[in-house]
Amino acid sequence: MPSLNDVVQRHTDLSEADLDWLHALIADWQLLADLSFADLVLWVPDRDGDGYRAVAQMRPTTGPTAYVEDLVGTYLVKGRRPLIDTAYTEGRIRREGDPEWWDDVPVRVEAIPVRHEGQVIAVIGRHTNLIAVRTPSRLELSYLECGSQLATLITEGRFPHSTRTDMGRRGAPRVGDGLIRLDADGVAVYASPNAVSAYRRLGLAADLVGEHLGKATATLAPPPGARDEPLEDVLGGKQHVRTEIEGNGAVMTLRIIPLDPGGQHVGALALCRDVTEVRRRERELLTKDATIREIHHRVKNNLQTVAALLRLQARRIASPQGRAALDEAVRRVGSIAIVHETLSQTVDDTVAFDDVADRLLAMVSEVAATTSDVRATREGTFGILGAETATPLAMTLTEVLQNAVEHGLDRRGGAVLLTAERSDGRLLVTVEDDGVGLPAGFDAATTGNLGLQIVRTLVVGELAGTLDIGPRGGGGTRVVLDLPVVVPAPS
Repeated sequence: MPSLNDVVQRHTDLSEADLDWLHALIADWQLLADLSFADLVLWVPDRDGDGYRAVAQMRPTTGPTAYVEDLVGTYLVKGRRPLIDTAYTEGRIRREGDPEWWDDVPVRVEAIPVRHEGQVIAVIGRHTNLIAVRTPSRLELSYLECGSQLATLITEGRFPHSTRTDMGRRGAPRVGDGLIRLDADGVAVYASPNAVSAYRRLGLAADLVGEHLGKATATLAPPPGARDEPLEDVLGGKQHVRTEIEGNGAVMTLRIIPLDPGGQHVGALALCRDVTEVRRRERELLTKDATIREIHHRVKNNLQTVAALLRLQARRIASPQGRAALDEAVRRVGSIAIVHETLSQTVDDTVAFDDVADRLLAMVSEVAATTSDVRATREGTFGILGAETATPLAMTLTEVLQNAVEHGLDRRGGAVLLTAERSDGRLLVTVEDDGVGLPAGFDAATTGNLGLQIVRTLVVGELAGTLDIGPRGGGGTRVVLDLPVVVPAPS
């Protein structure tokens, strides 16, 4: 199915500013669909002027849909729907007298021109399923009145509002969450049952209808700090506002949409939603995230303490073999500490492993600098890894890099190259040195070296990968790790 951008750029003469306007409209037109109890289809004119293309569709959450199938991608020849043609050329809302029949369903059709910077750039087809028509309730009449005024604002180029006041999709109020109709003075003339319930949770004891919304809200939920404008003015209905109110242990999001068809302010539409549970869960998640980060931080500190104790013990051992063994243990503990330090700085359980790999290379180079000149570099990228992969991989690289420096290179030094290649759910890691190469008769599967035993256990056992150690072309040693990796799910 083609995207809005593809269709507009390939088949129309609309500008980038027009495209941005259509994106803003689509992001907010669920409001019109719900107020109208109708399906919406957005038609853009073809470049050659012979027809229109459907680029977006929205179904109402407040009533039955008129079209079960998707119309996006449909091409409409000019003249087939005169209502669309007339709305586009005349720039005014057009309504069909008799309903259409679609799969035995009567559908009332309307066409709403979309205006931007004085020009009609598209037409919204509004299609209402009439199969369950009955005498409308006061709620439905209020919805339809607001929907009609909102359609007029779209035709005049006054909606969507250009000011960036959006507070994000999470918790944004919708029509079904609670609707309040304000008059020109900001007084509530109608409030849906859900809106009344939301204000009851804020502590409202009186009837919301007949109250000035801004003053009533300011009394129930006084602002925690200073505002640029008093809350009663902000919620007076004369400016676009999206804000969050907290009081009486409840949290509510509130959105104000002024209604000023023809430039005359006739009132406003207020949407509200009780988001107390949403905010409570978000706070719990923030608390858990902070706790997890603190745990990783403390684990890192404890590992560094263990490394310091091992280092202190190594200085007191006279045996060179004993000191070497403790030094290796210090490096192994240090590689795990690096992973936990990285985890303590993120909000999820993932690691940007390139930074870890670079720190491991630097650590190995510093150890070797006392005896030889080692140039350790990295090519490619590891990407984002989960903690369950990052920890054993860090230990594995520590062992492989250390072996390359201590056993692969002689006292003159040399180069160690770490390469990472990630694709199709696999991670290919290569460590190469230009040193003396493997000893005669070397067999990685049977060697008793503790470091290689650790590497085999981690790569095969924990990471479910494969390990290959062999000579490098041109001299030196080449170690290849082939590991399966899963892209961590976003938290």
